[in-house]
Amino acid sequence: MNRRNFLKNSALASSSLLVPTFLHALPGGKGSRTEKILVVIQLSGGNDGLNTLIPFRNDLYYQNRPRLAVPAMEVLDLNGELGLNPAMASIRHLYDQGEMCLINSVGYPNPDRSHFRSMDIWQSGSGSSEYWSSGWLGRYLDSDCLACEKPYHLLEFSDQLSMAVKGEQRNGFAMSDPKKMKRSVDNPFLTSLSQRQHEADHDDHVAYLYKVLIDTQYSAQYLLDQSKVYASSVSYPNTPFGRDLKQMAELITADSDIKVYYVSLGGFDTHANQRGRQDRLLQQYAEGLSAFVQDLKKNNLFQDTLILTFSEFGRRVQQNASGGTDHGTANNVFLMGGSLKKAGSYNTAPDLMTLDNGDLLYQVDFRQVYATILEKWLNADASLILRGEFAPMSWV
Repeated sequence: MNRRNFLKNSALASSSLLVPTFLHALPGGKGSRTEKILVVIQLSGGNDGLNTLIPFRNDLYYQNRPRLAVPAMEVLDLNGELGLNPAMASIRHLYDQGEMCLINSVGYPNPDRSHFRSMDIWQSGSGSSEYWSSGWLGRYLDSDCLACEKPYHLLEFSDQLSMAVKGEQRNGFAMSDPKKMKRSVDNPFLTSLSQRQHEADHDDHVAYLYKVLIDTQYSAQYLLDQSKVYASSVSYPNTPFGRDLKQMAELITADSDIKVYYVSLGGFDTHANQRGRQDRLLQQYAEGLSAFVQDLKKNNLFQDTLILTFSEFGRRVQQNASGGTDHGTANNVFLMGGSLKKAGSYNTAPDLMTLDNGDLLYQVDFRQVYATILEKWLNADASLILRGEFAPMSWV
């Protein structure tokens, strides 16, 4: 069996094959954690931050968006200056309870308006002129954090790995459904291969593939077993995003050996007819997140969980002729958790008067957000992982 034939026949010729050895996991126990959890939610496509966290007291907002702006009477007022999109009503209580921190005008110098390039920058943690092949969370795995030899220490709910979870030495693990993953590794071809590992003793390349196969089979079994420990009774939205969050809550509550979870919600590239489309997506996001938080609180786990929500860029301040917005620059970032030291609006609202060719100027470098998470939540060396010094912030 050679590498080409193995990859041609294997249903697992994907990101899950790029993982190193799995160690046997410790059995989980409902409702207890020995370490903190990070949940990263990516809003793909460039979410319009100005119609998400709305400066409803600013006349310039309405002047630039005569058809697109959310009427002030509909905005969910947070602090008399900023308010949430009404589609996000289901998570308004998190702000009121001091469990949400909102950071305005987050970006980086010399911004790029390409989806792919800007997402690479956000996921890698690089500068706009740097091209890195690894992600900030993947390099967290590389940094020899506790138990990082297990790839599912960092789990992405997807069929393939994003750059954010790829390291230089270690990668996270991608899985959309534990039952589907288990069925894939249990097919007759792969089972027969796993029983013939001795045939690869004299071929290092083939031996590596056999070893990865066995490790992948074990991890699939582990994740399937963990998914059965706790069955949530909370009602989640019947959407892919809602189902991902439900699986996530079940794995967290089962005390699975996973420290970082990564999930995406796409569709935010709203060049035309934005209001209805974005509102539906924000409602999916908020309702899914509301159920997720309810689940964690029910099991006394929200205080050990930090949720980061970001998008690769914001949109331009002025609406376009198609009832939408075009690619912009700085955007807001949402942080939620039961242990925030500073809740509410972290900094001032976006400056709509001083723009860069129609775009918002950034106030906070996104790598400061990462540095804060790495240093203060994950107890990691942020300067090593981010390859530079970025001052941590005080919200955790």
